[in-house]
Amino acid sequence: MTTRKDSITAHLLLLAVVALWGGTFVLVKDALIDASPLFFNQIRMALAFVVLAGIHWRIWHSLTRTSLIAGAVAGLFLAAGYDFQTVGLARTTPSKSAFLTGLVVVFVPLLSAIPKLRPAGVGSPRWPAIAGAVLAFVGILRLTLPSGTPMQEMWSAINVGDLLSLACALAFALHLLALGRMAREVPTGHLATLQIGFCVLFMTFATPTFEKSYFHMTPRLVLALGICAVFATAAAFSIQTWAQQHLKPTHTALLLSLEPAFAWIMSLLLRREAFSLRSAQGAGLIFAGILVTELLTFPVALEPEAN
Repeated sequence: MTTRKDSITAHLLLLAVVALWGGTFVLVKDALIDASPLFFNQIRMALAFVVLAGIHWRIWHSLTRTSLIAGAVAGLFLAAGYDFQTVGLARTTPSKSAFLTGLVVVFVPLLSAIPKLRPAGVGSPRWPAIAGAVLAFVGILRLTLPSGTPMQEMWSAINVGDLLSLACALAFALHLLALGRMAREVPTGHLATLQIGFCVLFMTFATPTFEKSYFHMTPRLVLALGICAVFATAAAFSIQTWAQQHLKPTHTALLLSLEPAFAWIMSLLLRREAFSLRSAQGAGLIFAGILVTELLTFPVALEPEAN
C-alpha cells in the first residue's frame, strides 16, 4: 500500500536521479573522446554491478526463479535502450536522436493502455497523464530541434539510425513498465542488482557486434566511469527500482522527461552554451507536463483499476 509519504519521497528521489543523469551529460561527452560508446557503457555497467553485488551480497543466498526472470527482462530492455541509443546516434543527427528518444514520454502512457503491460492494480492512463505526455513531448521537440526545422524534414530521410533511436525509446518505455510491474513482486536489492548484471551480460555480446572498441585510460575517463558507475547507475537504478513501487509508469516517464532540461542547465553552467528562448520554452513545456500530471493526480501514486 502506497502512502502519501512514500509517494512524495518517491517523486523527490526520482527527480534527484533524473537531475544526476542530466548532469552527467557533459562528463560522459568528454569521456567518450577516450573510449568508444558501447564499451564505455559496458564498463560502466560492469563496475556498477560489482558495487551492487557487494552491497547486496546477501541476495545470492535467497535468489528465486521470479527474481532471475525479472532481472533478465529488465536487464534486456535496459541494455537494448542504452545500446540502441548509442548506435543510433552514430548513424543519425543528434537532433533526430533526441527527438525520437523523447518518444518514450508518449510510448509509456500508450503502452500502459494494454492491461498485460501495466502493473497490477493500476488503471489505464487518464487524461492528465496523456495531456502531460503531450506537453512534455512538445517541450522535448522545442528543446532538441533547431529553430525553423520543418516537421516534414524530420521524416524525409528515415535511415537505420532513426529506426534504432525509435527502438531505443520503445526499449526504455518497456523497461519502465517492466520495473513498474515487477518492483512490488521482487525485493529491491534483487531487482536492482540482477537487472544491471543481466544488462552487462547482454552488452558483452552486443558491443563487439556493433563497434570496434577502443579504451585509453585517462583521468577524465576514470572520473566519468567512477561517477557514472557508482552514482548514476548503482545508486540511481536502486532508487528508481524502489521508487517505481510507489509511482505509476506514466509519472515515472514524465519525471524522466526532465533529463534534457537538466542536461541543458549543466551545459550552460559548465560549457557556457547558450540557452535560447526556444530552449527555455521547451524546458518550460516539460515542466508544465510534469505539473499537469502531478498536480491533477497527486498524491495518489497508484490508483486501483475500476471494477
